[in-house]
Amino acid sequence: MDNQEFTNIINDVKDKMYRLSYRIVGNQFDAEDVVQEVIIKVWNKREHFASIDNKAGWCMTLTRNLSIDKTRSKHRRTNDLSDYGHLSDGGPTPGQSLENSDLLRKVKELYDQLPETQKTVLHLRDIEQYSYDEIAEITGFSNNQVKINIYRGRQAIKSQLEVLKNA
Repeated sequence: MDNQEFTNIINDVKDKMYRLSYRIVGNQFDAEDVVQEVIIKVWNKREHFASIDNKAGWCMTLTRNLSIDKTRSKHRRTNDLSDYGHLSDGGPTPGQSLENSDLLRKVKELYDQLPETQKTVLHLRDIEQYSYDEIAEITGFSNNQVKINIYRGRQAIKSQLEVLKNA
């Protein structure tokens, strides 16, 4: 693999690697460190990397594993989704903005209460837009486990929102 091919592959996946790492470690600087470590590992294993079919999936798996290792080494757990709160339809009223931010806060709270496996697969599916097969490859779960965790995570959030709505 030559330098240009390596650069093209990394440029295509580095933003996704950063977002996944940031979601796991909860810190911009740690996420940047993880992405840099992954890029170095990929470069050092570039002969092996050339034979991998799904290069982006392999990079995401490395990113996930290194992010978890970094989190475990600091004995802390954070999952901050505040960087994803900017999604809007172009022009909400102040009342709608307040209602949306309150709903987003509730969803984030409910998301934080989910088991780690459900949080990971929901992030990869709903934020990163990976397919079930890609998520299975990244996480090491079977396709059925991925689908079950996504379903259960969404159902848990949905049912808790219904409880809050009716309260």
